[in-house]
Amino acid sequence: MFSFSDHSDFSSRRCVWVNGPVIVGAGPSGLAVGACLKEQGVPYVILERADCIASLWQKRTYDRLKLHLPKQFCQLPKFPFPEHFPEYPTKIQFIEYLESYAQHFGINPQFNECVQSAKYDEACQFWRVKTVSTTGEVEYLCQWLVVATGENAERVVPEIEGLQEFGGQVIHACDYKSGEKFRGKKVLVVGCGNSGMEVSLDLCNHDAKPSMVVRSSVHVLPREIFGKSAFELAMFMMKWLPLWLVDRLLLVLTWFILGNIENYGLKRPSVGPLELKNTQGKTPVLDIGALEKIRSGEINVVPGIKRFWCGMVELVNGEKLKIDSVVLATGYRSNVPYWLQETEFFTKNGLPKAPFPNGWKGKAGLYAVGFTKKGLSGASADATRISQDIGKVWKEELKQKKQRVPTHRRCISQF
Repeated sequence: MFSFSDHSDFSSRRCVWVNGPVIVGAGPSGLAVGACLKEQGVPYVILERADCIASLWQKRTYDRLKLHLPKQFCQLPKFPFPEHFPEYPTKIQFIEYLESYAQHFGINPQFNECVQSAKYDEACQFWRVKTVSTTGEVEYLCQWLVVATGENAERVVPEIEGLQEFGGQVIHACDYKSGEKFRGKKVLVVGCGNSGMEVSLDLCNHDAKPSMVVRSSVHVLPREIFGKSAFELAMFMMKWLPLWLVDRLLLVLTWFILGNIENYGLKRPSVGPLELKNTQGKTPVLDIGALEKIRSGEINVVPGIKRFWCGMVELVNGEKLKIDSVVLATGYRSNVPYWLQETEFFTKNGLPKAPFPNGWKGKAGLYAVGFTKKGLSGASADATRISQDIGKVWKEELKQKKQRVPTHRRCISQF
């Protein structure tokens, strides 16, 4: 990595040439790419806007969170989970694993560097990645750009009529830590995905009174079927059976274990859980106790919201509820459209246009990891492909002694 001062400007801007790719994001996906590139002998720079690795896990998750899938489906390349870890590691254990992963592979991201823009320079044939930090502005120049900011970079906060007039506490699920502060309070949880279910369950366990908004249909599956992970069982059946049949068998087994969930206000989609995940990216809810609380009435399932009033919410069925607080379990989205100036590879929503497993490579040295909607296993697969692809070119250039080090170029930052 070579640094050049920009004397055409009196600010603290610098221009840096990176021998190898720039990886944007130091979450599990970015770490996986870094580790795989290290194995290939390819240098790189990881840029991270937060002050730590895996900031989503460290700063924007609730205390009771555990991995929803068995650990063997969540480990990153070339470094398994410790054997003493439970089958479903806790949030703290997963963060510990990621920190050990970074230390093992000598991964040292550049923290507090927020990427403002990234654009491919056709004339010079390299990427220009501009960042801002407390120490000033930097422009990184590189042959390859790896987008590892993921599908969950920014919270989604829907516009709901009257929410500004509500007057009580309103937080997104990413700011929810524990139900301890909500004891005895009536809390409206907006959203019925895995986060909405777990937040509602946690509120119950802390003697709060949650009402969960279920606006659309949802698949709820048991986390385990006959002592085996439902996901693991589905993957096993997929080796021998077509997807539609696996979906059908999963729903039959679920009915035997959980009963008819539509009796509790939870309507199932017409499309099976695996097909829905593959086509729309909607993850089924893996039940870890919330359904029992719904059956007992401790979690009140309510339909969609019409509007909020002062200390009250009106539902689409005309019912009005007095509530103290609102937790928006309304999901996350990609932030790629805000900084990456590229229109061919990514959609307007910031996801690769090509479906898995072909959404990892674009043109002109652009790559994406962590956008597969396949969780950590999908990110690991993409990280392996990316490192092998870059490593092949890198080694070929070394052989030909044509490593791109622009010592003859004058670097001018163009902010």
